[in-house]
Amino acid sequence: MAPIPLQRDIVQRPGTARAGYAHGPRLAGRTSLPGIPLAPSAARRFVRAALAEWTGLGVPAAVGFSDRLADDAVTVTNELVTNAVVHAGTTVDLVLRLEEEGGDEPSAALVLEVTDHHPARPVSGDGPEGADLEPGGTVAGDLPDPAEYGRGLQLVATLAESWGITYRTGLKTVWARLPVDDWSGPPAPPDQDSVRRGLRAAEILAPAARRTERDDAVWDSRGAPAFLAEASDLLAGQLDEDLVAAIAGQLLVPRLADWCAIWLEAEGGGPGAAPRLARVWHSDETGTEPLRTALEREPLRLPPDVGSGPVPVPVPVPVPWPAPPADEAPPPGARDGAALAFRITAGGRALGTVLVGREGVAQVPEAVASLVEDFVRRLGLAVGAARAYTRQATISRILQRGLLPSKVAEIPGVTSALVYEPSDDGVVGGDFYDIFPCPGDRWCFVLGDVQGSGPEAAVVTGLARPWLRLLSREGFGVGEVLDRLNRLLLDDAMEAAEAAALMVAAAGGRQLHDGSQSRFLSLLYGEVVPLPGGGVRCTVASAGHPLPLLLRPDASVRPAAEPQVLLGVVEDVAYESQVFDLAPGDTLLCVTDGVTERRSGPLMFDDGDGLARVLAGCAGLPAEATAERIRRAVHEFAEQPPDDDVALLVLHAD
Repeated sequence: MAPIPLQRDIVQRPGTARAGYAHGPRLAGRTSLPGIPLAPSAARRFVRAALAEWTGLGVPAAVGFSDRLADDAVTVTNELVTNAVVHAGTTVDLVLRLEEEGGDEPSAALVLEVTDHHPARPVSGDGPEGADLEPGGTVAGDLPDPAEYGRGLQLVATLAESWGITYRTGLKTVWARLPVDDWSGPPAPPDQDSVRRGLRAAEILAPAARRTERDDAVWDSRGAPAFLAEASDLLAGQLDEDLVAAIAGQLLVPRLADWCAIWLEAEGGGPGAAPRLARVWHSDETGTEPLRTALEREPLRLPPDVGSGPVPVPVPVPVPWPAPPADEAPPPGARDGAALAFRITAGGRALGTVLVGREGVAQVPEAVASLVEDFVRRLGLAVGAARAYTRQATISRILQRGLLPSKVAEIPGVTSALVYEPSDDGVVGGDFYDIFPCPGDRWCFVLGDVQGSGPEAAVVTGLARPWLRLLSREGFGVGEVLDRLNRLLLDDAMEAAEAAALMVAAAGGRQLHDGSQSRFLSLLYGEVVPLPGGGVRCTVASAGHPLPLLLRPDASVRPAAEPQVLLGVVEDVAYESQVFDLAPGDTLLCVTDGVTERRSGPLMFDDGDGLARVLAGCAGLPAEATAERIRRAVHEFAEQPPDDDVALLVLHAD
């Protein structure tokens, strides 16, 4: 999924960059975020961008923005937005203010406000029902344990100078105030200091670059949540387990360890299957290969009970330091140290092992071991999600191969070309095609589009294609084939609906799905018979499908069929067919709505007969060249790739 675009409104009030501080807010940044899982990461980016912008402007209080303050602001934002998304599920409004106060001891603070539109839904850590309200409708008090999603207001209370919840009509706002403690109210920095301010702003935007050297002091209650939030962002959405392992290695080294190694269990492997060493990462590049050699010589094997139990957790296990064989000298600069192993688990299954090492120490600090444990939990979820996607994609590819013909028949006197591009490699497409011979010197061609995609579409495709072949070979005409296919789809939909009703009854009346049992199908079906003098005679029928276009050598284009209703919708319908000759040099183009309805903003590809215009420019081209020109025009119509399956069939009479 693509990142959420942010609409930022940074307001600088007059006199912000000057001394003479008035009470109240001076800078404010505002944005609105949809109530989706990507909202917390977008909010974190927004806060860092706002802090960097204020720093670059030379705002006096921004000079005091420390690394800790930036991390605290990002962490509090992450928790508040996560709570709002999970517990309220509405659009989230985020306001970030920088407040300055003058006087004998000038002070400044960042104020964060996160507002949702479902005040009846409590946030994680919200006070009990009937809690005392501070003036202005603000709740404060003792906090319960953190909820399942987000660490709750306990973390916010730890990091913030003050915080509260304000209820208004239709709104609930959680706010937190973070003091700018590294600032004593100097005037704005001089202009010649702009380079330093620019570098500081870049550091705030890219916090990972600030810590190339390891500093265990940062992994307290403040630094750890920020690290885990950024790590979750980088790991989430990765669909390849090797890429997940590579990212994990870069996150662990050198921040938490001098080196790490990650093993992944074989998918579906038995108890005796050896894990695969997926990634070795060392802070010193020259130490990577010697470490890999040592680990491959003696693969790490944890006892079966490590990380097991009703809820498996990645408990740290001390393991011996990897060493070269006795007859080999250790690599230059090699030092002994402490190593810990963690089981990677997800969904109650062991997925692999993480091994981290620190040189020159007797043991890994407890705070670091606990942080790595939390990190490995997130790593397990990422590896599990990547494997689930890989399994689904593999199943879909196998299913797709079974639903589509391995090869299409060659029609005498006609050259054919096919383009088939599913919109998602991991999901079975709803478009299908076929060209096959029939008795009586006939060849039939099919281009269909099932409503939706995935398993529902696969069911319809798996029914329609063999039925079409069977009905065609039984000698039914084009219209009769569609009549019978329509009745078959309606009967199948009725049986599916009855089965769904039985499932609902068995579940005590609970709806187990969205209830959609539609079997709608748009179909272009045709029959080709070679003519003695050259060319072929075509008989076609279109059922709710984009009409086929006939291209003559003089570049004239006309529809070759009449529109008719979708299959699987109306019971009493008689489908009709149209007959025409495809003379030598003529071309017949058949497409699905992934071509005609390809969008670029409010426009569609076929607006104003756009497809016919492109086809007219293909006069005189062979089938392959025509198909490629149409395909290229569809892709170039918009900057974004097609979001629907693209399928087209070209028949060119030789």
